[in-house]
Amino acid sequence: MVKVWKLGLMNYDTALNIQLAIARKHLDAMMKGTTTNYDTLLLVEHKPVYTVGIRDDTPSDEIFRLKNLGAEFKKTNRGGLITFHNPGQLIAYPIINLKHYKTSVKWYVNSLEETVIRLCAELGVKAKRSPHTGVWVEENKIAAIGIHASRYVTTHGISINCDNDLSWFQYIDPCGIADKGVTSLSKETGINCTTEKITPIFLRNFEDVFQCKSEELSKSIQQEILNDVCSELLVETN
Repeated sequence: MVKVWKLGLMNYDTALNIQLAIARKHLDAMMKGTTTNYDTLLLVEHKPVYTVGIRDDTPSDEIFRLKNLGAEFKKTNRGGLITFHNPGQLIAYPIINLKHYKTSVKWYVNSLEETVIRLCAELGVKAKRSPHTGVWVEENKIAAIGIHASRYVTTHGISINCDNDLSWFQYIDPCGIADKGVTSLSKETGINCTTEKITPIFLRNFEDVFQCKSEELSKSIQQEILNDVCSELLVETN
């Protein structure tokens, strides 16, 4: 069972702290030898933010240029290079223990891709994989993937362009690929594919690919996790 938490529109740092709090619950349970299942799927939209992966070496003047566009810039520990998130993009952060599925990061990335490929097919969009990772429609990326795994507990995830403003991507080479473009579900279908419309389709295909069931995370557990986040932030500021 995967618990789903729809976070709505949230800044990047807050969502990351929630990811890390859930990942800690996974790792603590493993250390204690308990069988509590903390598999959680966070669904979120971000305010404009450029993010880079662990291998990125973006120079300071380039970071300054991007920030001047009105977006945040965040360095992360995920795989992959630079990408962009903004409202209208459905971002899924599965915080799951791969030991509950298959202990293979390659399988996990392929499964995230397959989820989006099936989602696109339901909407009449022919999507595919690429050696560059992510999901593509011809030569344009429609979904970007960047993940991190520690002891098979995953963080970060996949972002799907639904009806977001794609113009922000013109200021970067998405995922470090200079000769490729980006697209969205709305652009490919000619209809308004809001995140609200796409979310249930994504969840259905996620369940099929990962062979799991999902249900909403209870309010009490949400509050418990938020309390953990607040406690960590207080410790860091003292």
